[in-house]
Amino acid sequence: MQAILVLEDGTTFWGNSFGATGETFGEVVFNTCMTGYQEILTDPSYNGQIVTMTYPLIGNYGFNEMDNESYKPHAQGFIVKELCDAPSNWRCSINPEDYLKKYNIIGIKDIDTRSLTQHIRNFGSMYGVISTDCEDPEVLREKVKEKALIKREL
Repeated sequence: MQAILVLEDGTTFWGNSFGATGETFGEVVFNTCMTGYQEILTDPSYNGQIVTMTYPLIGNYGFNEMDNESYKPHAQGFIVKELCDAPSNWRCSINPEDYLKKYNIIGIKDIDTRSLTQHIRNFGSMYGVISTDCEDPEVLREKVKEKALIKREL
């Protein structure tokens, strides 16, 4: 299924969805770790954020119940370049697709995470939306600008 990421400045990335479907809003940030994606998703410091992983392949060792940083994931969304669909680790109890579905997290894959990271570095973190429901970048940009304004007023 196709998905779209739209930043509040109008920058748009097209990719494919994984995990839950729908729309999710949050501050788009990045993390440069090669491993630890489960710990990142379950770290409360990422609450309300859409996390971009800069390492190009994510999911190769899957998820398990022992590596959580808290009782549940706190990230609003997850962005990766390439997702491993068949994890290979003796500790793996659930694959990335099913893990994100279980916790209702929308993911987008097959996008240029390097370009996205450079954009965030150059212009600062900003709010964004990942959507599997709407394909109109302008509609999504208006929605994300409204959400960002509300968040900033709080």
